[in-house]
Amino acid sequence: MSLDLSATMRTFATGLTVVTTFEETEGGRRHDAVVVRSFTSVSLDPPLVSLAVRRDSDVLATLLDTRVWAVSILDVAGVDLARALEGEQEERARALLTCATSPGPRTGALVLDAPGWLECGLHDRHDTGDHTVLIGEVLATGGRYRRPPLVAVNGTLRVLSEA
Repeated sequence: MSLDLSATMRTFATGLTVVTTFEETEGGRRHDAVVVRSFTSVSLDPPLVSLAVRRDSDVLATLLDTRVWAVSILDVAGVDLARALEGEQEERARALLTCATSPGPRTGALVLDAPGWLECGLHDRHDTGDHTVLIGEVLATGGRYRRPPLVAVNGTLRVLSEA
């Protein structure tokens, strides 16, 4: 029996989120963002969420350095943004300039105009396999539902209908 975890997991529909963070440079604050499919609620009391980031991702070092991030849950309007944020750092930076964002009131990480968002502070981390699992304490939440959610399944982005 062959083990093909990637092919099997593609059949599991997952929501898409954009995780944003930043670093302070001599030229000012430099924001970065990445699409994360492995995001979930861990605990309501205390409020904790988790996300998994590839250990070789250039954004992981920034997340661990700043220890804060924002998570924006994408809806149908986020298809092009999701595709752009899966590119290299320069492409991600250009993509962030094309969408409506504001600094989160608790962390300063960019919050997208999305149906749901959270600001988080690093609570714990676990290096496992080729990913680092970050556990974030939820510091603030918000958003408003306007359009159907965006999900990934079978390697493509899809929209859930209201039906």
